[in-house]
Amino acid sequence: MKRKRKYKSLSERYPPSEPCSCDICRSYCLRPGWWTVEEASKAIKAGYGSRMMLEISPDMAFGVLSPAFKGCEGNFALQEHANNGCNFLKNGLCDLHDTGYEPLECLYCHHLRKGLGQKCHEVLEKDWQTPAGQNLVKCWIKQIIKKKVTDG
Repeated sequence: MKRKRKYKSLSERYPPSEPCSCDICRSYCLRPGWWTVEEASKAIKAGYGSRMMLEISPDMAFGVLSPAFKGCEGNFALQEHANNGCNFLKNGLCDLHDTGYEPLECLYCHHLRKGLGQKCHEVLEKDWQTPAGQNLVKCWIKQIIKKKVTDG
């Protein structure tokens, strides 16, 4: 008889690493990490939606909400801002550190996990390709457009 496998959540499969401020780990902050769909939803509810950006897959099939590059807050991820780093990074420190809203990818990546970040990224990509992920993107777009209209 086959045993049922217990499904592990993404945070169980990709647990947080030990905090580190070495040059390698700090360099990860130049490219914002991705939240899970659930984490991004919680971050939006906590008021971080305006500091997110929408990344579109190369084949234009789906979108991912991530911390924005500086200059891309509330917009599409634009290549011209890619070298600006994450907007949550201030004076070498992350505004999201210890808030409970750090993206899974940021928490997981670490200099001791060399080469494992790509697998985590691929799993997060699949999480965003779900109806829940794409519905969250649509809701975020509506929220951002409404904010821009009212702030006008």
